Amino acid sequence: MRYRHTMVRVTDLDASLDFWCNQLGLEEIRRNDYEGGRFSLVFLAAPTDVQRAHQERSPELELTYNWDGEAEPLSTGRAWGHVAYNVDDIYGVCQRLMDAGVVINRPPRDGHMAFVKSPDGVSVELIQEGGALAAQEPWASMDNIGSW
Repeated sequence: MRYRHTMVRVTDLDASLDFWCNQLGLEEIRRNDYEGGRFSLVFLAAPTDVQRAHQERSPELELTYNWDGEAEPLSTGRAWGHVAYNVDDIYGVCQRLMDAGVVINRPPRDGHMAFVKSPDGVSVELIQEGGALAAQEPWASMDNIGSW
């Protein structure tokens, strides 16, 4: 398993970039604007990780900005997004977690991504290393459980 990124929602992208980049010293390494979904993802890395981030995806901070704002004010619970980890076998990891009593909130139906929560309710995204695996049961037909 390898740590990938932490995502936080932001309500003012310019002010957030000023804080994270200009004040703390992180650097923007890429930005993805999603016209259809009306949101932007801005990925930041520490200066020592920037070169590695372009080559192999070092740990990053992902700022998520919804262009039309949030429906409700962000609280710590809503502002906090998730931590993400790459895994070598998403199906095996999810099965091991499920066998241990962990709820798979968003099953890996696509062979690529799943979400679980820590005992304290922190969302954890699991991402299949190297691209999606072929869809397989029981995962392909499992429903989401709760929020993720």
